[in-house]
Amino acid sequence: METVDYAGKVVVVTGGAGGLGFALCRKFVLAGAHVALLDLDRDATRSAANYLRASEKSKVLGIACDVTNPAACHQAMQAVIAEFGGIDLLINNAGIAHRSLLRDTDISVLHRVMDVNFFGAVHCTRAALPSICRRRGQIAAISSIAGFSPLFGRTGYSASKHALHGFFDSLRSEVEADGVGVSIICPAFIATGIERAALGGDGGPATLPRNAVGSEMSAADMADRIVDALRQRRRLYLPTLLAKAAWWTSRLAPAYFAWQMKRRVASR
Repeated sequence: METVDYAGKVVVVTGGAGGLGFALCRKFVLAGAHVALLDLDRDATRSAANYLRASEKSKVLGIACDVTNPAACHQAMQAVIAEFGGIDLLINNAGIAHRSLLRDTDISVLHRVMDVNFFGAVHCTRAALPSICRRRGQIAAISSIAGFSPLFGRTGYSASKHALHGFFDSLRSEVEADGVGVSIICPAFIATGIERAALGGDGGPATLPRNAVGSEMSAADMADRIVDALRQRRRLYLPTLLAKAAWWTSRLAPAYFAWQMKRRVASR
């Protein structure tokens, strides 16, 4: 199977100033790509872009962008096209987490999670799509095991990730005839700051324990695996044994999966 060579390609990564997003940006820069990193934090965006330019001596564009604002997403993609000539790969990585029982969760928290995790990806994809189609490029969504299975205390987060699957699987059917690849990536647990910044039911810091299993993979190691999967234009990628086990268990024995998940939370 022919693999994608990213040398000279234009890659856009949302949530690119830290964590997995930054690790992906660095991996693509090392592969010879022109990288545009988008992030809400203006200072972090500038610092990340400057670091990559200085350390790797590559073409890197940093754009402060609120992905919940469709006009801002359109402007950001137009800026990338003006700078690099087009977009070959968009990675929808920006996201936030929450941990709280639904009965204890203000509806504004659910709206916030959906706005960032789902509609942020929709806005960026819609803005970049014409250029990606012209260049027969790729679109990727960073989902989670929460995108195909239930997670206790994560109704909003899980809903946002499930929505990504419905959206991008459907989009694939619309654009695959144009030569566009659509990939959904479902990591398990990564050592990034997203869980430390998870929202609680009132919008403040989360207090409900995290229902993690096993050790966390580093963002750099996960980025290596994701880029390899994107080179192969994988439609659905489960990067770890845990992700694969969650996929099959949640399908073949859903009641057992739910029982184990709730038991782990109760033990904490």
